[in-house]
Amino acid sequence: MNAIIARRRRPDPFIVSLFVAAAIGILAPASGIAAAALGYVKAAAIGLLFFLQGVRLQRAALIAGMMHWRLQSLTLASTFVVFPLLGFALHALVPGVLNESLWLGMLYLCALPSTVQSSIAFTSIAKGNVPAAVCAATVSNLLGIAITPLLVTLLLNLHASASAPEQIEAIVKQLVLPLVAGQLLSRWLLPWATRHPALVATTDRASILLVVYAACSAAVLAGAWSDLPWQQLASMLALSTLLLALVLCFTRLASRTACFEREDEIAIVFCGSKKSLATGLPMANILFPATSVGLVILPVLVFHQLQLMVCAYIAQRYAESDAGDQSAVDAHHRTGDI
Repeated sequence: MNAIIARRRRPDPFIVSLFVAAAIGILAPASGIAAAALGYVKAAAIGLLFFLQGVRLQRAALIAGMMHWRLQSLTLASTFVVFPLLGFALHALVPGVLNESLWLGMLYLCALPSTVQSSIAFTSIAKGNVPAAVCAATVSNLLGIAITPLLVTLLLNLHASASAPEQIEAIVKQLVLPLVAGQLLSRWLLPWATRHPALVATTDRASILLVVYAACSAAVLAGAWSDLPWQQLASMLALSTLLLALVLCFTRLASRTACFEREDEIAIVFCGSKKSLATGLPMANILFPATSVGLVILPVLVFHQLQLMVCAYIAQRYAESDAGDQSAVDAHHRTGDI
């Protein structure tokens, strides 16, 4: 377990790869025919990404976890209500700290669903309610396909690359239909995906890397990166850290105020405090103009690595606390105190 935590504390190699892809997009942007071809390949990669998510979606775990409706409700409230409200509050308090595109990215980050893999992994390491975490993270991602665009287009009142009907059509074609197709074929393809997890994971990550390269490439051609000072990046990191700290405090205090068991509290803390990179990057390409999406996704990249490092530490503390409590119980048994 300590080896897992140590790896989580270090920068995630995949996150490093994302920043490398962004750097390549900045230094060697695709233009002309190459840019047009990249657009088609990117659309196919996004479809494949959500198709594989549909294949791996396990309905049995989803149905079982839904029975714990109080836990699911608090997790969803943290993801889709508390996060956006905090984003609005920070924007109202310090509107001039970030430029328009980075604030767009911060508010978009607040509208994203929770992660799946890391939420479940940290809940397991911390000895929390894993089935509930599986359900909470999965439901969050499924609802996020509809809720995130709704928050962006209706509540945030941001500049989008297309009208609402066009966005809905694009989301259905590029995200929903592949997801549904993967779920329908899951009966036959899930055994294959289970036998080849490395291949599936590589396909997922390659798709996301392609999306990042395409976004940064388009941003460079539009001149979006030309006037981004380091002070903006430092401010974005500080705001991301504050946002994560506030949400972690909320999830922990709310779960204890509502008298949840320790295992449920762990699931709420880890599922309610994260934002999905895998969903956020492809969806940003649909919701925002190509000229601004390169900056919009930057807060998502930074927050994702930040949440991994911070939550790795928290998972370790939960695990150590549980081990200490168990040792105390064993000692009482040996001495006959209980």
